[in-house]
Order: sequence, then C-alpha cells, then structure tokens
Amino acid sequence: MSLDQLIHNCKINDTKAQGELYKLFSSKLFSLCLKYSRNYAEAEDNLQDAFVTIFKKIEQYKNKGSFEGWLKRITINTALQCYRTQGVFDIVNEHLIEDDSITVEDEDDISIDYLLQIIQELPDRYRLVFNLYVLDGYSHKDVADLLKITIGTSKSNLARARQILKDKITEYKTGLNSQSL
Repeated sequence: MSLDQLIHNCKINDTKAQGELYKLFSSKLFSLCLKYSRNYAEAEDNLQDAFVTIFKKIEQYKNKGSFEGWLKRITINTALQCYRTQGVFDIVNEHLIEDDSITVEDEDDISIDYLLQIIQELPDRYRLVFNLYVLDGYSHKDVADLLKITIGTSKSNLARARQILKDKITEYKTGLNSQSL
C-alpha cells in the first residue's frame, strides 16, 4: 500500500492502516523522543502520546510538504509539552559564550555512544535547546517559539550546553590520556 493510501485510510479511522503507519514510523519517531526525553520510559510515553495526536489530527494533513516532517513536528511538540508546563526554562544570564562549536582534537577517541550519553545527561533546558538547534537544525527563533522562551535564553542555554559538553569531553580525554601513560 502506498503512503498516500495509508494516510487516506488513517483519515477514515482504519485501525489496520493506523497499525501499519505506526510500524512504518515508530522507530524513527522513538529515536526522536529519546532525544527530548529524560529516560527510556518517558520516551515511550511521549511516542504513544504523539501517535494519539497524529491520529487525531491526521485529517489536518493536506498532502503538502513532507509527511515525515509533519510527524516529526508533532512528536517534538508532544515531547516538549511537559517541559513547557514545568518551568524548566528559567531566565538565565544571557552573557553568551561566543564559541559556536565544540572542537576536540583526536575526536576519533570518543565514541558516539559516549557523546549521546553526555548529551542525555545535560540539564533539561540545555539538552532541549542543544538538540533542537544543533541536531535538528532549528534556528534560535524557532527554538524560542517552540519552547516559549526568548531568543537570548535560547542562545544562552545553547552556549551553556556546549560549555558543559566541552568540559565533559576534556575531562574524558584527560582520563584516557592518563590511562595510556
């Protein structure tokens, strides 16, 4: 069955089509949920909530633009919703660190698993801004709109996240170098 037909069948509440859509996109959307959730269980809950919203709002999808992009927007918004209501995004000092990148020499020594782990360990406000801006390519304006914060707070939270990650990577690399001596 084509994607267009699958979407059409979901719009008429065909549960078999909904199951197929879930099978087709759940793994991609779950990995997205993991980026924006504190843990695995919360990511599972967010995925289920996202699919409930997707099936409720699928009638609004008008076959314009990427369907996968539409699914991702709903999933990200679902995952972010709990943070908006919890006051996670306190206004922080907006003196920005101008360093726009994390540079680490011999980055081959750092596994992707370790990088993902330290990103996941960031405080919520920093992790969410970092993921949206760096990993998903949103602008600071878009991040601010999504999270209901100012652009300055988005920039400041990103700078803080980068500094924390840089410090952790430096600490990790120092530990590796001392072990090899």
